[in-house]
Formats: sequence, C-alpha cells, structure tokens
Amino acid sequence: MWRRTPLDAGLHVVATPIGNLRDVSLRALDTLASAAVIACEDTRMTGRLLAAYGIRTTLTPYHDHNAAAARPKLLARLAAGEAVALVSDAGTPLVSDPGYKLVRAVLEAGHRVIPVPGASALLAGLVSAGLPTDRVTFAGFLPAKAGARERALRDLAGHQATLVFYESGPRLAASLAAMAGVLGDREAAVARELTKLHEEVRRGTLADLAAHYAEAGPPKGEIVVVVGPPGETEAPDAESLDARLAELVPNLGVKGAARQIAAETGMPMRDLYARALALPR
Repeated sequence: MWRRTPLDAGLHVVATPIGNLRDVSLRALDTLASAAVIACEDTRMTGRLLAAYGIRTTLTPYHDHNAAAARPKLLARLAAGEAVALVSDAGTPLVSDPGYKLVRAVLEAGHRVIPVPGASALLAGLVSAGLPTDRVTFAGFLPAKAGARERALRDLAGHQATLVFYESGPRLAASLAAMAGVLGDREAAVARELTKLHEEVRRGTLADLAAHYAEAGPPKGEIVVVVGPPGETEAPDAESLDARLAELVPNLGVKGAARQIAAETGMPMRDLYARALALPR
C-alpha cells in the first residue's frame, strides 16, 4: 500500500497517465494516497490506477452530469480543512473536462488550488508531430456539425501558430478534409493511442491524411491532430484575388469571403471586404 504523507489543505489538481500507468509521478501517487477524497470522472477508470499502486483513498464522482450537485459537497470538505484531489480519466484535469468550474468555485471560496503536473495528450501529441512548437493554439474538439466546424476552422485559419485538436475516430476523416479545405493543405500529424501498446503517429499533408483515413476507416483510440502553421505565401495578383472572391461570395457572403481570404493570404480583411463589395453582381 502506498504510504500516506502530510498534505496541505486545498484542491490538488493531479495529472494521471494517458495510457501507460508508469507515466505517473511520485508526487501524484503521494497526493492520491494522502487526500481525504479523490474527485474523478469515472470511478472505474481511476480505480484501476489506484489498484495498480495499492492506494485505497475514497473516490467520489465529479463529471458533467453531477457537477452542480457535487461541487458544494467538495467545497464543504475544503472548508473543513481537508485536502481534496481532482483527476480526470486520463491526463491533466481541466483540459477538455468539467474541472475548471470546480477550480473557479474553489478560488472564489478562498481555498488553495495546488497543481500536480504530469502527463498530457496535448503535449505528447505536439512533441511527437515534428512541427513548430514555439507558438501553439489548442482548439480542443471541433464542432460535430459541418457548418459549425468550418466556421470554427475559419476563425483559426489566420493564427500564426501550430494548431492542436482532439478528435474521435469516426469523425477523423471528415475533420481532416474540412481542415484541408479551410486551412489549406498544411503539414500535419495524427497521433493516437499515445503511450499505449498500439501507439501510432502518422505524418503528412492534411489532404493526404484525410484520404488515408477515408480509405482505411476510423482508427481506434484517443486521437490528437497537430496542424502546422500557415506558410509564407506571395500576395495574389488583382485578377486572381477577384476570381477567388467571386468564387467564395455566393457561399460565404461578402464578409465570410473576405475573412477566408484574409486567413489564406494575411491581407487586411478591411481591404478585402471593400474589394468584394465592388465586384460586379
């Protein structure tokens, strides 16, 4: 059984492995063994980690469906001077899970929030992709519906940064195709089952990756998609610019077409909007 150690009162936000159970820190194990209670998304998932290290701390569910009812009980334990641990099913809490609402409530109540860092699918995918890491935008999961997904991608198209997404197997091919259509055919990587037995990182252009997964079918496991930043491109000539605007305006409208080309070229949206308005109808 893992040894209990004195633990400061407060909410301890504990990163847990994303696959390989050995990717847990000694400090994380100390914290999980010594907390008064562990708030977790799925008691079965967290229970397997605790069993592997002989930890018997009480588990309590904290997830999207019970968060509103569970938060006051956790806050009461903190008010009583207890140490409470928060974990997600895998990786670092608050990254695409409901934990941030609890952290906000804890801070507003005047209690400490203590990070216990460790594994993260976001960072594992990023460092395995072979793409620039100096500027990064994490976009989480894209919307499921095609129209909303394309709008979200248009908002990201102008970011001069590597983009990182989470995605599910059944949606992967469609999402990659949408990325290629909106962002352009950038360099990208699809990382799945990171730190697990069937870990795979496939690299290529967005179009190539979309074609591969459309043919191969949905892959299994947790997926991280990393997309390189936009490359430097020469400004298009006036004739090409007007042709591109005329192509996009019927589907996107004047503002949408201007935004799309601004993302593609880096040109000021204001100038493109005025140019689109001047096109013959």
